[in-house]
Amino acid sequence: MKTYRYPSPSVHAAVARTMPISRKMTMTLVLSALAAVVVAHGTVRHERALMTQAGCFTCHAVHSRKIGPAFSWVAYHYRTQPGALQHLARKVITGGTGYWAPWTYNTPMIPHPNLSMTQAEGMVRWVLKQSPIKPPAP
Repeated sequence: MKTYRYPSPSVHAAVARTMPISRKMTMTLVLSALAAVVVAHGTVRHERALMTQAGCFTCHAVHSRKIGPAFSWVAYHYRTQPGALQHLARKVITGGTGYWAPWTYNTPMIPHPNLSMTQAEGMVRWVLKQSPIKPPAP
């Protein structure tokens, strides 16, 4: 079994430690995966907080219609459409009506011009990650 010797004995005082390479690789992979989960969880929390701050949950719910369509309906409708992320992010920023007019009685979505495209895309990513549910007939 190959071993890895830390290059600087001063890092570990007078004791030069060794660790099998396979164990070091395993630890690196585990720590990398854990860091990715923490970062992803933090991003999801940030996106949801941004959506709350922007007032999205005033008009939208995850699984049912309020004033606007349910986020799960949006996830269902756009789940296979190429370019949906950018299209919806632009719609978040500019507002307006469109596909959901029959469900919303033509109530337009208000624009959010203070959001950057990056912020809007993050919010839309969160919406599209919801469990897709086919919307009922209008």
